[in-house]
Amino acid sequence: MKKSDSLIMVVDDDPDILTVLEGNLKLAGFSVKTFVTGNDLLSELDLRLPDLLILDLTLPDIDGIQLCRRLRELEFDFPVIMLTARDGLSDKVLGLECGADDYMVKPFAFLELQARIKTCLRRRVAVDKEENLVLEVGQLVIDRKEHRVKLAGREVELTKKEFNLLKLLAENRERVMTREEIRQALWGKRQLYSWSRTIDVHVRHLRMKLENDPNNPTLIKTVVGVGYRLLVT
Repeated sequence: MKKSDSLIMVVDDDPDILTVLEGNLKLAGFSVKTFVTGNDLLSELDLRLPDLLILDLTLPDIDGIQLCRRLRELEFDFPVIMLTARDGLSDKVLGLECGADDYMVKPFAFLELQARIKTCLRRRVAVDKEENLVLEVGQLVIDRKEHRVKLAGREVELTKKEFNLLKLLAENRERVMTREEIRQALWGKRQLYSWSRTIDVHVRHLRMKLENDPNNPTLIKTVVGVGYRLLVT
């Protein structure tokens, strides 16, 4: 089977299910990463994103419905297929309403799951083609799908929050982004202790990764008393 570029992540607390899925998905040509808990998944998402997630509802640390809802609140838009023993209509409706793209009940036939995976991935490709996924600002290149950043050809490793902050500034580079606008875009309604200071800390970390001299910034400009603006390099 020809290897796919697609990475599929699977969260399930049943090691037998994980073994079966990992083996069959690899035979089908996918890259696979498995997790037993929702928190393990969330930690991995700070490093890389899947092209698709297969999610059980019954996990030892967080309910799959709550986890899916949290992923959507965090603006992760990769497809999610719920694969669970819960076969009630209300469970299926709740799963789809919280942000899942598909819902399958265990026991399952892998060929059917594979077909549904391919359908979700095709939909994702169709959506991606309609969007401008790569944002270029001077020597800065931001790949919004892969969550990758390059500056003058150099790969820059960013956390998810740093990436979202940089993307926000790049998408609004024609104007100054106020701290309040940044807070609303990146944290929404969450209560932050000393949120203005929190934003400043994230900007400082971002500068340390992007600027030759963070104390003399050439990419992210501070507009005193207002906020920040991204300069074209």
